[in-house]
Amino acid sequence: MNWFKNNIKVALCGAMLIFSYFSTTGLFAEEEKTPKSTYEKLKVFSEILSLIEMNYVESIENDSMIEGAIKGMVKSLDPHTSYMPPASYKQMQVETTGKFGGLGIEISVRDGVLTVVSPIEETPAFRAGIKAGDKIIKIENESTLDMTLQDAVGLLRGETGSPIKITIFRKSFKAPKEFTIVRDIIKVRSIMSELYENDIGYIKIRSFSKNTSSDLDKALEELGQKGITKLILDVRNNPGGLLNQAVEVTDRFLNRENLIVYTKGRSDEQNMRFTSHDKVAGVSYPMIILVNGGSASASEIVAGALQDLNRAVILGTQTFGKGSVQTIIPLSDGSALRLTTARYYTPSGRVIQENGIKPDIVVEMKPFSDVEKAEGIKEEPEEKTRLRRFLREKDLKKHLKGKSSIEGADDERLDQLDGAKNKELNENLEKDNQLQQAVALLSGWEVMKKMFKNLKVITPKPDSRVGMK
Repeated sequence: MNWFKNNIKVALCGAMLIFSYFSTTGLFAEEEKTPKSTYEKLKVFSEILSLIEMNYVESIENDSMIEGAIKGMVKSLDPHTSYMPPASYKQMQVETTGKFGGLGIEISVRDGVLTVVSPIEETPAFRAGIKAGDKIIKIENESTLDMTLQDAVGLLRGETGSPIKITIFRKSFKAPKEFTIVRDIIKVRSIMSELYENDIGYIKIRSFSKNTSSDLDKALEELGQKGITKLILDVRNNPGGLLNQAVEVTDRFLNRENLIVYTKGRSDEQNMRFTSHDKVAGVSYPMIILVNGGSASASEIVAGALQDLNRAVILGTQTFGKGSVQTIIPLSDGSALRLTTARYYTPSGRVIQENGIKPDIVVEMKPFSDVEKAEGIKEEPEEKTRLRRFLREKDLKKHLKGKSSIEGADDERLDQLDGAKNKELNENLEKDNQLQQAVALLSGWEVMKKMFKNLKVITPKPDSRVGMK
């Protein structure tokens, strides 16, 4: 018993040292003495710890109780503040490299429920059909009610090739549904690019990892060589990532000395401003940014900044609304505290947290079959639909010759070379009505510019009147 009391004294001294450390390093906004009630509560804590050790029905390890107390303490703050044991801290460090093991989903806690922010494309979860907004109510047979993010992540991860069963509830489901997903190494290819309509560049950013800005530079260079004059930036289902990469990506589309994002916390050390610079020449293409409910954190910083600065049109649905700053504080035993220390603000002062980014043009995502039904289009056999993709007017019997055909100009060879690529792009557009809208808007950009440039507005003279008799 004396041994235990001595250890309690050491623990209390350690608690005092922790408070002293935070105050001297500026992590608290004000240097104020810890209230007497705090030490009284710590005394109660030590009493409870002592009673549990002496009287609980089974023997309990002190380490597990202390760790449970820490987790309970940080859980009382917000869903993104968490305690990371040494193993979890190492996993977090691996994640930011762009390669890690798991299912391929970003998760958060919304209204006390474990929620999918977004699945990462080309991962086991994405292929299994997991969607942004899905509620994970069970992992294996364990309820996720009141489960912390760190505990959930620990359960979801495991050996590569091992299966895991998760129970999902979705608004469109009548009852929860079980998904069995096989874990795999998650290799996140942060950037992919395409070309539409000969001059519209399309870049999708899947996540903001350490190489995202350099990968973006390569994609922009390749598209620039193909002669693009407009750009679509797709951050749908992008759960975010590194703040510095969000700033670097935004910087690629701005002139120097533009405010991109700023943070505000309790202490002055948490108040930071990030601006564009002239280290990299910015591109000036007309831009549309695609967003949805799976666009979070770093994605919202990019979309919010370019929207505020009138640099891009935002199209899609409202974003997730994760706009808080987490500071990782390493601890002496190899663990770490992930502590929410500030909020993000867009250049105009909008709070991203909880509110998200509202699109300039709201377009709900619909499966293509739903679009057809809404327009009253009758479904035709699948085989006939597939054949129709390869047939054109010139393939029909007795088709009317075009001028180029009459004169003997034959572009068939070029059509064959581009056929496979165009087929893939057309299929992407058919499945994605938000992308359709973006391509359509940018396709008419030059036409609209010419129209408004030549438009003459006739204003009536002040003394003109319309007589009524």
